[in-house]
Amino acid sequence: MKKLLTGIPELDFVLRGGLPCHRLHLLEGAPGAGKTTIAMQFLLEGRERGEKGLYITLSESTDELQAAAASHGWTLDGIDLFDLIPIEAELDRQQTVLYPSEVELGETMRLITDRIAEDQPDRVVIDSLSELRLIAQDQLRYRRQILALKQALQGRDCTTLVLDDLTSHVGSKELHSLMHGVISLEMIERSYGASRRRLRIAKMRGTDYQSGWHDFAITPGDVLVFPSLIAEEHGAEFEPTTMSSGLKELDDLLGGGLTRGTTTMLVGPSGAGKSSLALQFIMSAVRAGDHAAYFSFDETYNTLSRRSVALGIDITEPIESGKLSWRRANPSRLSPGEFVWQVRREVEDNQARVVVIDSLNSYLSTMPEENALILQMHELLTYLNNQGVITILILAQQGIIGDVENPVDLSFMSDAVVLLRFFEAGGEVRKSISVVKRRTGIHELAIREFQLFPNGMRVGPRLLDFQGVLTGVPTYRGTLDPLVDGEGEID
Repeated sequence: MKKLLTGIPELDFVLRGGLPCHRLHLLEGAPGAGKTTIAMQFLLEGRERGEKGLYITLSESTDELQAAAASHGWTLDGIDLFDLIPIEAELDRQQTVLYPSEVELGETMRLITDRIAEDQPDRVVIDSLSELRLIAQDQLRYRRQILALKQALQGRDCTTLVLDDLTSHVGSKELHSLMHGVISLEMIERSYGASRRRLRIAKMRGTDYQSGWHDFAITPGDVLVFPSLIAEEHGAEFEPTTMSSGLKELDDLLGGGLTRGTTTMLVGPSGAGKSSLALQFIMSAVRAGDHAAYFSFDETYNTLSRRSVALGIDITEPIESGKLSWRRANPSRLSPGEFVWQVRREVEDNQARVVVIDSLNSYLSTMPEENALILQMHELLTYLNNQGVITILILAQQGIIGDVENPVDLSFMSDAVVLLRFFEAGGEVRKSISVVKRRTGIHELAIREFQLFPNGMRVGPRLLDFQGVLTGVPTYRGTLDPLVDGEGEID
């Protein structure tokens, strides 16, 4: 079946090539969901391809349509605009035995079909069916007129997109059976932050399409659709080599480093050094010639760059040279689908080999459906693993010292887990590091001290004389503190 491009590449991807030609399609959604903007792009795409477009409006004036297009930097020149004002005032109700609504609806439908027959357009938009439903006042009469419109369009070689704002829920789903395709738009209002828009293909006869909900955003001059990720459709051949962290002791702890195509989770309370450890891996990848991407939900660029300078691993030059991509992800403005799409663009367009997500806690706060988010994150991690990417997730635990709880189940989301903890010893608050899980090989079972210095970081010796380090309150079993020499410095 021949298809028409909609002017929105990602929507065409979801539709597996676009809208079927010479058919009647329904675009439905509440007011403000983006129907008019999508319909305009549909006609503008036809204009770019030399096709004739017709916009029939029953709800907005042509001036309002022109203003809406201008807000996106578009012009509707070359597209016929038919402002169909309700003709109720023109009807002489005293001279007819028919119901006024029946006369008005029939005359309105005649004007629509006559204009289409006169212009012979390739693409038609009718905005909106809600006005016709109000004129009809009767569901049966309204359905018959829509069926008559469908029959009148047959054989005219035009593809028609009709809009419906769902203001009348009574019988709104009954139109689905008359349509060749149905695209549903939805706008979700959050308790705080930007509204979230998403769409789904509810129906598309005779063609394949990607089912499910897909987030989308309307920006000045564009509609961006973020197709939901299906990890099984994306795979790449790669060697499961190991990437060094640049610190021998840390590599020994990890059994050699991080393996490509795996996910490593850095877990610990706030301030334990998770982000600093991620920076160490990022800079090691950049020095090895790989492209890396850092997605930060929590920190601003200035804070992170100052941290990197303090550790002696300045990220400014790699970012300016394009070897390292840094993106600020605002959980109150970003939809989960858009975030997944941003990660995919780094991997597919920039060939990122290392991806850091800081942090998983903030990602899970992007919307209240936490279970769905975890499944979506699992699909993203599977995709990254299939692409041979080293993924580093940062997860902040609840609590500081003592009982520290994990907000999510780590068992199926990671191939390796690095645990950072605080503990008390010698009148000081210290940090420990250990690897509690690694699927791709053998790792050390030791618990080591972890320190951050102005010129870098250090993984110290095993804490052999302490018991209960992971609880935060260890018991010293030795005769002399092996961590501190006579001058109070780490030995």
